[in-house]
Amino acid sequence: MIPDDDPARTLTVAGPEDPATTFVSLVGNTYAMLITGAQTNGQYCLIDMPVPDGGGPPPHRHDFEEMFTVLEGELEFTFRGEKHVVKAGSTVNIPANAPHFFRNTSGAPARMLCMCTPAGQDEYFTKVGTIVDGWDAPPPQLTDDERADQRRRAGELASTYRSEFL
Repeated sequence: MIPDDDPARTLTVAGPEDPATTFVSLVGNTYAMLITGAQTNGQYCLIDMPVPDGGGPPPHRHDFEEMFTVLEGELEFTFRGEKHVVKAGSTVNIPANAPHFFRNTSGAPARMLCMCTPAGQDEYFTKVGTIVDGWDAPPPQLTDDERADQRRRAGELASTYRSEFL
């Protein structure tokens, strides 16, 4: 049987222009937390991710599903060691536990939506990165010690958020 509707949960309309959107600066990128786990009862989160030329995370894996829809440009996804060029309009699903990473090698900016299910990646990014005022906010000028602290926090919190760097 389908449970009764929960009127405590409300409709969420998300966009990067919404004043309630949280922006996180992380490793030189600024991500918009469009829909958080708090808004979906932990079911999923949706993150708007501009990826500058040369940008992308290190190889990693996690025990949750991750889906990317490339909105602008193109990105190179490495999945289990095999490279795939993914262009605007395409969607990629990364199964839980699979080693992967992406890199913008196109010479131009790219942008994608990232959905993680269940949620948690939104919280992880918020705890590791720095909250900024929006897309146009300059990234924080971190000292070498602050960058090292951010990397340390990322490593320490990875297992809490079911992730592993490879």
